[in-house]
Amino acid sequence: MSAFSFSHFSSCYLCLLLVVALFHVCLSNQNSDDFLCIREERQALLEFKHHLIDEGDRLASWVGEKTDCCRWSGIVCDNMTGHVHQIHLPGLNGHCHPQLNFLGLSVINEFEQVSKQQLKGNLSPSLLGLKQLKHLDLSCNDFGQIQVPEFIGSLGNLRYLNLSSSSYSGLIPPQLGNLSKLHTLCLGSFQDLWGESTRVMNMEWLSNLRLLRHLDMSYVDLRKATDWFQVINTLPSLTELHLKSSHLMDVHPHAPSLNITSLLLLDLSGNQFTNSLMPRWIFSITSLVSLDLSECDFNGLIPSSSAHSFRNLTSLKWLHVSRNTFMNSSLVLKELSSGTGSNLISLDISICDISSTALDSLHNLTSLLSLDLSSNLLTNVLPKSLGNFCNLRDIDLSSNYFENVSLTYLLESFFECKSPRLESLSISNSGRSGHLPNQLGQLMHMKHLDLFNNQISGPIPLCIGGLLLLEVLDLSSNQLNGSLPDSIGRLSFLKKLHLSQNQLNGSLPNSIGRLSLLREIDLSSNNFQNISLTSLLESFLECKSPRLEYLSISRSGFSGRIPDSIGRLSLLEVLDLSFNQLNGSLPDSIGRLSLLKKLDLSDNQFNGSLPYSLGQLSKLEKLDFSSNFLTGVVTETHFVKLVRLKVLDGGGNNLILRPRLANWIPPFQLERLYLNSWSLGPQFPSWLISQRELTDLDISNTNISSPMPESFVRSFPNLEWLDVSKNQMQGTLNLSGIPALYLLDLSSNRFGGELPDISNGSILGFLDLSNNLFVGSLHHLLCSDGVKPTGPLNLGNNNLSGVIPDCWEKWQSLYYLNLENNNFSGGIPRTLGHLGNINILNMRGNKLEGKLPASLMNLTDLKILDLSGNELAGSIPSWIGTEMSFLRLLNLRSNKFVGKIPHEVCYLTDIQILDLSNNKLMGDIPKCFNSFSVLSGKEAIVDDQFSLPMYEKEVINSDSLVMKGHEYIYSTILDLVRLLDLSNNKLVGHIPSELTTLIMLQSLNLSRNHLTGRIPEKIGYLKELESFDLSLNKLSGELPMSLSSLNLLSSFNVSYNNLTGEIPSSTQLQSLNESCFVGNKLCGDPLSEPCSRVETPDTDQEEDDGSHGVDWGLIISVVSGFVVGFWVILAPLIVSRSWRIAYFRFLSELMYMVYDVTHKMFSR
Repeated sequence: MSAFSFSHFSSCYLCLLLVVALFHVCLSNQNSDDFLCIREERQALLEFKHHLIDEGDRLASWVGEKTDCCRWSGIVCDNMTGHVHQIHLPGLNGHCHPQLNFLGLSVINEFEQVSKQQLKGNLSPSLLGLKQLKHLDLSCNDFGQIQVPEFIGSLGNLRYLNLSSSSYSGLIPPQLGNLSKLHTLCLGSFQDLWGESTRVMNMEWLSNLRLLRHLDMSYVDLRKATDWFQVINTLPSLTELHLKSSHLMDVHPHAPSLNITSLLLLDLSGNQFTNSLMPRWIFSITSLVSLDLSECDFNGLIPSSSAHSFRNLTSLKWLHVSRNTFMNSSLVLKELSSGTGSNLISLDISICDISSTALDSLHNLTSLLSLDLSSNLLTNVLPKSLGNFCNLRDIDLSSNYFENVSLTYLLESFFECKSPRLESLSISNSGRSGHLPNQLGQLMHMKHLDLFNNQISGPIPLCIGGLLLLEVLDLSSNQLNGSLPDSIGRLSFLKKLHLSQNQLNGSLPNSIGRLSLLREIDLSSNNFQNISLTSLLESFLECKSPRLEYLSISRSGFSGRIPDSIGRLSLLEVLDLSFNQLNGSLPDSIGRLSLLKKLDLSDNQFNGSLPYSLGQLSKLEKLDFSSNFLTGVVTETHFVKLVRLKVLDGGGNNLILRPRLANWIPPFQLERLYLNSWSLGPQFPSWLISQRELTDLDISNTNISSPMPESFVRSFPNLEWLDVSKNQMQGTLNLSGIPALYLLDLSSNRFGGELPDISNGSILGFLDLSNNLFVGSLHHLLCSDGVKPTGPLNLGNNNLSGVIPDCWEKWQSLYYLNLENNNFSGGIPRTLGHLGNINILNMRGNKLEGKLPASLMNLTDLKILDLSGNELAGSIPSWIGTEMSFLRLLNLRSNKFVGKIPHEVCYLTDIQILDLSNNKLMGDIPKCFNSFSVLSGKEAIVDDQFSLPMYEKEVINSDSLVMKGHEYIYSTILDLVRLLDLSNNKLVGHIPSELTTLIMLQSLNLSRNHLTGRIPEKIGYLKELESFDLSLNKLSGELPMSLSSLNLLSSFNVSYNNLTGEIPSSTQLQSLNESCFVGNKLCGDPLSEPCSRVETPDTDQEEDDGSHGVDWGLIISVVSGFVVGFWVILAPLIVSRSWRIAYFRFLSELMYMVYDVTHKMFSR
């Protein structure tokens, strides 16, 4: 027996030695020239590669006849036979949904960078040479909308086929039905917004794939595959079915149940079934573990027995029903709780119009770990019957409106847990007020806390430091104040800290430097004062290897310089220091931030020159250093490696661009370029032509005096925004064939000739041709067919002439129109009344005549109406007050309006500037002027009412107003002016005391009228008054003593009235010139006439009897004649006060007429 055992052992030992020897032979063969790879299959793979485009060199190892294809990237061979068994070539590392970082940069540009990880080209049928191929993964690539090749259906050994998300189109070939051994088929895609989706006419071919376990046809168009339900029912082994957004046809609600007892996952989301009730057959799949019915437009369950509802799905663990509108939400939630509650782990019922009361039906969810209730109609706290709060890991309550519920009360159920397990909490966009509760520190497992965009106030509590596992903290867009607590430094796992748009102040704790894992910090839009940027950066640099990738402190009150040590933050990708008080020069060390994609230094006080090291930031995509005090020369060295740059904004600096090379072509292709206020001229910069991808270009105020090349604008097919204003460019304009611009600003140049043709719809938004030398008529511009601009139209300050055409019905979307200071004549066209959206209408300084057309009453949104300096006549229509009630500026000065001021003007409660001067208006001043709410201080003055934002460019309206006796052009500060000017009319009666309620007035001018009576005693209430003119009227009585309280008064004139008495004592009044009081019987400073006179005795004159030989007869005759002639003229002026006043009034009005005529002549 022992001999037999030994013999048997020896035989086994010899066999083992033989196996080992054979193994070594195999290994030696593998390392010799006899590779495992089969030569024919190597050739097939090389042919396959030849038809592909590999921008990312992913197939770099696929080379040569002397390399083993089994070792090539993505290839797996059978170890025994050497046949190619698997091909793994997914793009984007298998992540078919690339996460694009949208940082104000072009998404398309980022996608181009990502797409280099994708294979492109065509699929060669050489793959048919791989007879034993079982696994083929070509997902997440970009094959440019080719059709799925039919030959793939001949790869009969395939078990796994994944062609998903690879940009196919057209029909999916039914030949895929020949792959009878398949267990996984992925033909789905993520939503392609640019390309055509794949589609099928029917799904009969699928019924041959009886072994199929995993099927994904998401985003495949199945709308014509009416047999989809019947075919799916023939796949008995199916465990996963993905049909997201496939345009599925409705299945009859009473269709038979699916016989697939193995199905675990079903995704029908995004199909928007026309039948609004959930179909019964879904609830027959009792094996389901995961069910996604989101975005299906369901609004409830079919009223039926319990056999066809959620209670039948007892194995369900993941349920997503978001973006449905459940009308019977209580019933739906009750069904959820009754059957699936004990096993459900994740529930997403977001965006379903769920109310707080409906949540009472949702109970028994004892296993729930994740709950999404975002974007519903919740207004109250969550019911305590809702599952087991203490076990919840993730809850999202964002975008609800919890009415009068504090954050403490809302989270009360969690705070009552002895050991809450919550890891993620989101209550963003929910209108929450109150303070951050101290109980937050009890949520010790918290990793993600998002309270973005609420109304939470008060300080950040110290207990925040108790969340030791926290990785993401977002408290941005609230009303938090106080300083950042030192305990923040205890959050050693923190990666993202977002505190922007709060009211935080004080200093930053040094402990912030202990956050060694921090990657993102956003402190922008807070109220930190005089915090040194150096001290902040030094805190981060205390870490041996800082990991900061994103740093934003925009609009937060930081000051000081950028330290040289900033170059040590080598992982930074985004650095935003904009809108602070930073100064000094930019350090060269910025050039060491080699990963930087966005750099924003705008709106600070940086000076000195631009460092050459900026040109080394090869990954930079956005560079903004606008609105600083930078000087010096910029050359091509500053841009030498900026090959990815898409946005360059350096406007508002005193820089000079002087490339050393005359034919310089930049290394970048910009999308947006802003160089306003640089020096680029005098010649037009030729290098701009190379920037073919430009959408925005601003080279305004850049000292260019040469003509703009005729084809320049047509060189940029994507151009939307062009500003070349404030230069000295000359020549005529030809805008035919240019791209459809949203903004074109050619103002303040020397362009001439007739207005350009825009009938091809080339200008869609903003058109400014003002302050040029254009001549001729408006007819061709206005009345031609085609799409018209929808924003501002500014043609002011040119030499345009003729009648304004009556075809404004083509321009109904305009909200700003400026035709000022041209030579237009005739009447105001009736069709202007079609501009129903217009806010500002300025036609001053022309020769317009006639009455105001009644159609203007349709301009009900007008805020500014300026028709001054024309020859308009007739009465001021009452509808100006009743229909234009939003007016803030009404200027009808220097026309020929007659009649009374209509009392309806008093309906202009928002008026700030009312100028009716230099007309022929009669009657009394309306007492109802006290209804002007803004001028009387009853309503606050709203900023920016006289300007309009438009595509990042502000349209600033200007107006010519008389203030303090002089005419000024107001523009940027026009919204600060409050003026009432009724001067140089024929108004009579008393000055109404109601005017003294207009306490916000800065200028009041009632001069050159026929006003009588006394100056109102309460005139001193107008504390804001700076200019006050009552001259050349018939006012009487004494000056009110309250005038002495007008402390801001710098211009005052009551000359040529019938005033008497002493001038009140005040610094302002006594500092005025005597001419401001002449023509009255006033006394006291500043007049030389004292109010208390002392009589001086007559002086005796001695007679001289001596003759001295003088001809006394001649002397007496001459003297007598002179005295008689002198007193005939002068005596009436001395004796009659009315003659005297009339004489000086005549002289004053004569001088004013001469001035007015002269001014009009020279202003044309």
